[in-house]
Amino acid sequence: MASQGLQLLRRADFARFTFGRMGNTLGWQMLAVAMGWQVYALTHDPLALGYVGLCEFLPFVTLVLAGGYAADHGNRKLILVAMAGIDAGCAGVLLWTSLAGVASPWPIYAVAAVFGASRAFWAPAMQAYLINIVRRDEVAPAVAFDSTLRQIATVSGPALGGVLFVFGAPAVYAIIGAMFLSAALLTSGIRTQPPRAQPSGSGRAHELMEGLRFVLGNRILLGCISLDLFAVLFGGAVALLPVFAADILHIGPAGLGVLRSAPAIGAAVVGATLAYYAPRHHAGTWMFGGVTVFGIATIVFGLSTSFWLSMAALIVAGAGDMCSVYVRLTLAQLNTPEPIRGRVSAVNSMFIGASNELGAFESGVTARWFGTVPSVVIGGCATLAVVAAWVLAFPQLRRVPPLR
Repeated sequence: MASQGLQLLRRADFARFTFGRMGNTLGWQMLAVAMGWQVYALTHDPLALGYVGLCEFLPFVTLVLAGGYAADHGNRKLILVAMAGIDAGCAGVLLWTSLAGVASPWPIYAVAAVFGASRAFWAPAMQAYLINIVRRDEVAPAVAFDSTLRQIATVSGPALGGVLFVFGAPAVYAIIGAMFLSAALLTSGIRTQPPRAQPSGSGRAHELMEGLRFVLGNRILLGCISLDLFAVLFGGAVALLPVFAADILHIGPAGLGVLRSAPAIGAAVVGATLAYYAPRHHAGTWMFGGVTVFGIATIVFGLSTSFWLSMAALIVAGAGDMCSVYVRLTLAQLNTPEPIRGRVSAVNSMFIGASNELGAFESGVTARWFGTVPSVVIGGCATLAVVAAWVLAFPQLRRVPPLR
């Protein structure tokens, strides 16, 4: 497993793919810190942070099935390059608003909506492209290595964004734009061209829904994707980190960047471990265990008033989440037919987008209702309840065939 993973990074197309994705992730993570801190500084309202997530979620969930159709019938590489270019343009708009001293959060909400729309096309194309670049027997180590490098970006992005915020929002947005442009350039150099799906003759509306029908009919995929959806929907505390940084831990924007990096530190360590020692057997048990750890760590974070304990809890939460992500992505790659790979990836992205962006809105609403700390603790408890329910509802996940 270890030598196989190292060989993948020596291939030009895989290196361009995964480092391009890393550049996109780095830009998004820096952006999340900058927009979150700026919105909370303007409004001092946790619900305003929820609105950022809602503005990303609505266009994303509206367009993602169309994005899956485009990934199957269009040029996946061109889609990725075009969406990275749009993201760079959005960073330019944020740069302009910060230089102009705009004091309203509404321009940030608008840009968040455009980011959500672009990701609706980027995510299915990116997820569907991976298996076209590696052989089937290389999917598991490829997922592990790609996830590890992406988590490195997730670690460094928030910390870098928080530190650069000392020099002002314009500096952060300028570097974010450069990250998206570098991702576009790297992706444009990929030579592998995936096969395009042929129209089935059943109508475009029918084809748009084909990925959703496939997932709903596959108990293994439905179970692992929906588990991640509800676990992160209830247990995600990331959207409220600006509140913890400003009002509970009193650590400022640089500390916020460090907190946002913490889950990715745990995820990167676990991802690197999985790249060498990936569990072939009992994958479903590993996934349930990872989500359980995520829920417990979320509760600890919510109750903590110590920066270091909060850091440790977030690191453990990221480690648990990575176990679940690894199993989910590997099962999705191995259990999806090529002709509908983009549309199934779109459904996966739709579920994950719902858990992240809609979860951010849910966190903002519950924080307004119950308070920030009770909101996070209740969410962690709800995550544990979801795990218990899914163990009973999806026994197929406990009997997943070995990952090959």
